Amino acid sequence: MSAPPQTPDPGHAPGIDPADVAAVQQQLGRLPRGIVEIAARCPCGCPTVVRTLPRLPDGTPFPTSFYATCPRLTGAISTLEAQGMMREMTERLRHDPELAAAYAAAHEDYLRRRGELGEVPEIEGVSAGGMPTRVKCLHVLVAHSLAVGPGVNPLGDEALAALPQWWSNGCCQPKPVE
Repeated sequence: MSAPPQTPDPGHAPGIDPADVAAVQQQLGRLPRGIVEIAARCPCGCPTVVRTLPRLPDGTPFPTSFYATCPRLTGAISTLEAQGMMREMTERLRHDPELAAAYAAAHEDYLRRRGELGEVPEIEGVSAGGMPTRVKCLHVLVAHSLAVGPGVNPLGDEALAALPQWWSNGCCQPKPVE
């Protein structure tokens, strides 16, 4: 068995501005782990999705390559989940072969992109969010859509279109605690 890949300190990862790391830390309320890039930003300019290594610095396998960090975004997604959107989407997957095929392709895209960051045998073939056969987490699907753009994850795109403009009342970055 090979050793886990060495992970740089997230605050010093190449290409990540330390101010972005600090913003994500403020959003999450903890130091971000294993981030390699800001994968998407809110229209207000703050980080909203990070791309994360498939093995965290402590050695933990982490299948969630695209992780939503914006508190307003994650709150809005949680509302969609509470309204039953995941259950409705999963039911549609059972009865719509075209949607199921597109969602399976999104699963493959997710695996391919995560594989670019390293292979982790413990999570091989496992993407995130319930892909490819069900919808278990809209946060992951929306993060995937925001990170890679429209047309890749049909259910992530659909959930994203159903969201309100979470950034519309000003910057989504939480204020630092004094």
